[in-house]
Amino acid sequence: MESTRPTQSNPSNYDVTLCVEELRAALGAHGITLPSLRVDLPGFAGRYEPTRGLVALGGCNADTALKLAAVLRNAVER
Repeated sequence: MESTRPTQSNPSNYDVTLCVEELRAALGAHGITLPSLRVDLPGFAGRYEPTRGLVALGGCNADTALKLAAVLRNAVER
């Protein structure tokens, strides 16, 4: 059975909704919640990679932005 996990290497199985859920879970594992994280529906109407769609990260407060920056910095240091 072929994987349905979204990756760039299997674009035929790419599902932007699964991508949003993967990102939400990964952020949640670090105690980070982006309240406006969602599929960007207007992205499907444009010409920018129309088969993939866009993910809207939305807004977050300064504390959440600092947490996200710290997680990303720590990942680079590994």
